[in-house]
Amino acid sequence: MRPVRVVVAGVHGYGRHHLDNVGRLAAVGRAELAGVCDLRPPSGLGVPVSADLPALIRETGAEIAVIATPIHTHAPLAVAALGAGAHVLLEKPPAPSVEEFERIRDAVARTGLACQVGFQSLGSGAIPAAREVLGGPVRGIGVAGAWSRPFGYYTRSAWAGRRRLDGTDVMDGALTNPFAHAVASALAVAGADTAESIAGVELELHRANAIESDDTSSARIRLADGTVIAVTVSLCSGGRTEPYLHLHGRDRSARLFYTVDEIEADGAVTGHGRADLLDNLVAHVRDGADLLVPLARTGGFTRLLDAIRLAPDPRPIEGRFVRAEPTRLVLPGIEDLAVRAAESLKTLSELGFPGSLGSVRAPWPQTVLRAGGREVAAYVQRGDLQAADAPRPHLHPVRTLGGTVVTESRPDDHVHHLGAGVAISDVDGVNFWGGSTYVRGEGPRMLADHGRQRRRSLRPADGGHREELDWTGPDGTVVAAEERTLAARTLTPRSEPGAWALDFAFALTGRTGRPLVLRSSACKGRTGAGYGGFFWRAPKDSPGLDVFTGEASGEEAVHGSVTPWLALTSDAWSLVFVQTTGLDPWFVRVAEYPGVGPALAWDEPRTVTGRLERAVTVIVADGRLAPGRARTFAEAQATGPVSRR
Repeated sequence: MRPVRVVVAGVHGYGRHHLDNVGRLAAVGRAELAGVCDLRPPSGLGVPVSADLPALIRETGAEIAVIATPIHTHAPLAVAALGAGAHVLLEKPPAPSVEEFERIRDAVARTGLACQVGFQSLGSGAIPAAREVLGGPVRGIGVAGAWSRPFGYYTRSAWAGRRRLDGTDVMDGALTNPFAHAVASALAVAGADTAESIAGVELELHRANAIESDDTSSARIRLADGTVIAVTVSLCSGGRTEPYLHLHGRDRSARLFYTVDEIEADGAVTGHGRADLLDNLVAHVRDGADLLVPLARTGGFTRLLDAIRLAPDPRPIEGRFVRAEPTRLVLPGIEDLAVRAAESLKTLSELGFPGSLGSVRAPWPQTVLRAGGREVAAYVQRGDLQAADAPRPHLHPVRTLGGTVVTESRPDDHVHHLGAGVAISDVDGVNFWGGSTYVRGEGPRMLADHGRQRRRSLRPADGGHREELDWTGPDGTVVAAEERTLAARTLTPRSEPGAWALDFAFALTGRTGRPLVLRSSACKGRTGAGYGGFFWRAPKDSPGLDVFTGEASGEEAVHGSVTPWLALTSDAWSLVFVQTTGLDPWFVRVAEYPGVGPALAWDEPRTVTGRLERAVTVIVADGRLAPGRARTFAEAQATGPVSRR
């Protein structure tokens, strides 16, 4: 197929993702970057640049224009691009008003060209699956979203946090921008895509920050068929949670985590694939494939947005309910209210907001591990990770029985380090570690070669969880399949210093019809960089870091050693790693950052012709373990656990 020529308008902010995505499609011959339209175009792209989008389309012969500019510019640019002869991928929301939406709709009808709207979650297989999992009609949908945004989020651009700018509608609020995917996903599950599907909208718009738009809000949407969608979201959470749809059926309920394409029902989680919207638009242009998110499918969302546009300005939240932190404002307990609102299909005012803030009674849904009845680890799949992070399920935070956190996720020094999990820098040429790729003779380079671990299923098993994963490349090809189990258990009676054990096992099988080849950076010439496999990133600011095995101590002595166990300790905590299946060299870092893991391909590629199985037990203890005590714990794992209480 001849590559489709694409221009990208707006290459700062989220526009950088679109540039990367065009590059990904270019690598497989489906697309070609023909030009860039921006008032501040970056240099060195090697393609024509212009601030005039129609002229750029005509000059380059572009067949698709990706528009990722501020919301209030969407309609004029989309209409101009269609008029110049290009199909359009338009970032969400498509327009700040029904009137502007209709301008785009009329241009689509007039030109006969396509306009796909960038509600990426609507490309997920979880949307149709959510309608089926209830086994009957949807009675109602509750949406809960609680994120944290720093003050800088509202100063990132002239239109950030604004309802209007220079007399033009902008509508950059919590409901209409960061949580727009949540609303659109709920409408899609309910089958309420069109404007005519909406019978009425109740709104409660609030703001804690000094902005024009809402940062904490409820919307209750009543559909023409009687279904109720109740949305409660906030950008003033104490931390990031994974937003979800609470699906209420006649006899059954479920949760759809739309950012990660997963459905939780009856204690089990099922993952689904997601089609890329630009790839789908390319297929539409070349092969006539049906669009996944045509403009008409976003009419219901635009009706809600228009109701927000016409509503009174958001109400300021009294300062006594707000906790001021150095970089942000927090509404303590807002996560609890979002959960309760989704469960009950109520609004914030019906739950006593803001006076009901302050307590956390309804826990946010998440997968946890418990040892001796205590919650010791969260097992998470984050939906906010970019392709370069090599998104994957991971454990974070992991805590000692005394509550000390012993993992670190997305640290400044290596933002692709994600707590504890499985990461490999090269699996058949795909980077499942994240960050740069080491190229022999050139050094580390940022390439469009990152994969992701996509969950197929997660179910309770043997005091923990059993998981099935697909390791997919940047083009969606399943490179490998993985089976994973993880469980927690206590090791010591309550009369002794606390310790518990994490049992983590995984098995990799190739899915390409040929042997699976694993490589580390060391295999490509970077001496000592043999990382890849099970990997644990510990907190960098921990005092008194040390590392030892039964035979040696210190980073230089134990790095690359092949021993059954290794201990990483600090003044506050200790971790003892025991290889219970397989025996690989230890990759160890202490001085640069604290990280440990057995290396599957230390300095030579590992070829897997069948199934590669590995298992590690990690003893997590409060305080610093003496070498003798660490050895006792480690050796007990080889002969049987000390105690499974």
